[in-house]
Amino acid sequence: MTNRNSPFITFEGGEGSGKSTQSAFLYQTLLKMDMDVVQLREPGGTKSGEEIRHLILKGEGDRWTPKAEALLMSAARAELVQKRILPYLEGGTWVICDRFMDSTMAYQGYGHKLGFESIDALNKFTVGNLEPDLTFIFQLSPELGLARTALREGGEDRYERFSLDFHRSVERGYKEVLEKNPHRCVAVNALLDINTLSRVIFNEVEKRFGLSATR
Repeated sequence: MTNRNSPFITFEGGEGSGKSTQSAFLYQTLLKMDMDVVQLREPGGTKSGEEIRHLILKGEGDRWTPKAEALLMSAARAELVQKRILPYLEGGTWVICDRFMDSTMAYQGYGHKLGFESIDALNKFTVGNLEPDLTFIFQLSPELGLARTALREGGEDRYERFSLDFHRSVERGYKEVLEKNPHRCVAVNALLDINTLSRVIFNEVEKRFGLSATR
């Protein structure tokens, strides 16, 4: 069992849901409170993980088979867990991560239809018994999410070019994750304005981890 001395918080959701923005907001808020906190992302967060990120998020949609894609994601995650997440948690640093194992369940398990059992086994092999203490799952229709992503730049658009049916399957996957993990997962209405959403998220963090007592 992980000797965890600080919270592990993850942000999940489909394309264009705003989770990355809110992850950064929470990180900045905690920094201003003089909390010991780090912000990570998936895939990425390590040198090898960032190299895998380039391979996965750029290029044509059929660049990888679903199984190969799931294994690449898991390889990046294994590096992140061992080299960053576990050392930070054991050292008392709060960890905020933009995506984690639930993304593989939603995108590869449901979007690519590899199935719950296969991805659950792969996730357990990759992270062991490590589980986030709190996961925010941003809920937004795939249609609106993809419309939002059409306005941004950066080149990491491989998933955005997948079919609408794929993204609807991802949405179903996240709903399953919510239902199966009520102890750690919180549904977030991604249609809320940015400031309201950041308050909702911070209030949940404050309630869960008793931040008012540490200010």
